[in-house]
Amino acid sequence: MANNITAIIPTILAKGLLALRKNAVMPRLVNGDYSADAAKFGSVITVPVPVPNTASAVTPSNIPPAPTAQTIPTVPVALNSWEKTNFFLTDQDLSNIDKNQSYFPMSASEAIIGLAQKLNLDLLNLYVNSFGFSGTPATTPFQIGTGNFPNAPTDATNVRKILGQQLCPSQNRRFVLDPNAEANALALPAFSTFLNTDDTGVIMEGELGRKFGFDFYMDQDIPFHTSGTITTGLSAQASTAQPVGTTAILATTAASTGACALVVGDIITFAGDSQTYVVTAAATQASAASAVTVNIYPGKLIALAGGEAISVKASHQVNLAFHRDAFAMAIRPIEDSVFKGGSEFGQMTDPQTGISLALEVSRQYKQTVWEFSILYGVACVRPELTCRLAG
Repeated sequence: MANNITAIIPTILAKGLLALRKNAVMPRLVNGDYSADAAKFGSVITVPVPVPNTASAVTPSNIPPAPTAQTIPTVPVALNSWEKTNFFLTDQDLSNIDKNQSYFPMSASEAIIGLAQKLNLDLLNLYVNSFGFSGTPATTPFQIGTGNFPNAPTDATNVRKILGQQLCPSQNRRFVLDPNAEANALALPAFSTFLNTDDTGVIMEGELGRKFGFDFYMDQDIPFHTSGTITTGLSAQASTAQPVGTTAILATTAASTGACALVVGDIITFAGDSQTYVVTAAATQASAASAVTVNIYPGKLIALAGGEAISVKASHQVNLAFHRDAFAMAIRPIEDSVFKGGSEFGQMTDPQTGISLALEVSRQYKQTVWEFSILYGVACVRPELTCRLAG
């Protein structure tokens, strides 16, 4: 039986990777780490981040100019997620897998779906770093409009404008919608009319395809952001000037309005400043009218004189537009030394997504346990390349 299990492991891994690729939306859309080097849980991968460069005039001279020193910044991505799912196979299942190329047991399929969903959610939940914001909380995007442009897809064009303002490259942009937003978009002629799109997938599969410079996808796992509790009257601390670039804002509420609490991922705006900012650390007032430090990104674009009102966007569904380089995903094979104790195991890496899947088989009392696992880390490395569309 051990020899049969050893022979069948590569087949199950190959079919498992195909199922994982099919069920994981976000891993196919972000910048993945494709290194084949094995790693341990807790290892850290460094991801380089591009540095803006400015052209300068050439001045002929007999003395060559000294080269400008440049340090390439990096963002650490820790391999701090080691996820597993297990399943059981009967002897009949093993026989069918060996004989039938298209057969993949339901229990193994569900195990793969569980892994895909966890990886997918971890990537989607990086939205808390996104400061770009469009749409209306609690209103599903792509509503049928009124007036001269009853079907104008302004939600897409508004997000496109914001990403342009944030200097996001125009290529490799993705837009991931929840099922309700996708349904509304499909009802718009700009998305669904075959003659306008020249895309057979729109008609045959109900796909949104590529529109307005985005590759559109639907994902059932789109997260919902629950904003922190806050009463009216939050403002920058009175009579306290805070300069451009400030990322730690001193704020307070009036004594009559009570204390406030902001959570990571909240979107705030300041009176007199159209820029939206994201809260990067939880902020809780000790008591009403006491000062609280609100950490934000990006740094303040307009200086604060003191007393400016601060508004917080309400709870919202987070449809997400982004460039592939906004998020980093590092997935590595697991070092062989981890698998000990006489278990059978194997690993395989998907050449399309870079996902490395491990399969370990352990014999217990009167039963055999099969276990899929993946080792990975995710991070938002360039928040300026993202924008939320609230729903």
